[in-house]
Amino acid sequence: MTLQLVTQRTSYRGLLFCVIPIVLSGCSSSGNSLGLLSERSDLIDAARAVRATTPAPLPRELDKHPTEAYVVEPGDGLLVLPAELDSPVRLPSDQTVLLDGTIDLGKYGRPVVSGKTVEEIEKIVNASVAGKSKEASFVSVRLINRVTKRYYVLGEVHTPGAFTLQGSETVLDGIMAAGGLNTAASQKEIILVRPSHPEGCRTVLAICYPEIVQLGDTSTNYQLRPGDRIYVATKSFLEGLHKAPCVTCTGPHHACQFAGN
Repeated sequence: MTLQLVTQRTSYRGLLFCVIPIVLSGCSSSGNSLGLLSERSDLIDAARAVRATTPAPLPRELDKHPTEAYVVEPGDGLLVLPAELDSPVRLPSDQTVLLDGTIDLGKYGRPVVSGKTVEEIEKIVNASVAGKSKEASFVSVRLINRVTKRYYVLGEVHTPGAFTLQGSETVLDGIMAAGGLNTAASQKEIILVRPSHPEGCRTVLAICYPEIVQLGDTSTNYQLRPGDRIYVATKSFLEGLHKAPCVTCTGPHHACQFAGN
């Protein structure tokens, strides 16, 4: 009987030593508090090293800026119509930009429109039509389906993925579009990453989520731009115990990170 009790106690003690490191390792991306079922979403050392720790001088919730002129890419949709109802010009009106960057204007050709603004495309279309029809009236081009300008929400949110950018979204809008933070999410290690060229400076901005939602602080609620990535890391076990202020509220920043924005 005594030997059996000793054996059970030894087994429980061994189990306890196995469980404690798992708990201390944090939460899983699925919200499982023991981190047993999925991999963690952690900030890599390089991202943490260049993360700006003071708000950047960029457009944000109460200071939104219009985005640059929309550049059409394959997959976007255009509406091409003569401005006058009695125009002799007949065109396929609904145009989806093809993979090779062209649109099909029937007998008026297949001009390349990818990489151009709507204003530039309108000039190209009118030049193509005028070259084959002397009685051609003005042809209007409108953008009706914007699918190629996206932002991404990744990590510890309920529905991570790519989302079509309308132009006025902020970081908070992006997180809400992804279903909000899940139970495994860190509220202190959320970053906004702006794409850059391989040889360019990195833009990695820390997001002060508790201050945004509880204090209405817009300092880090940046306006999103095409290609932005919002990344929500997994909280550590100790984060739930220690209620420290967000890292973005104090510290220096690297001016190089804001170049070219």
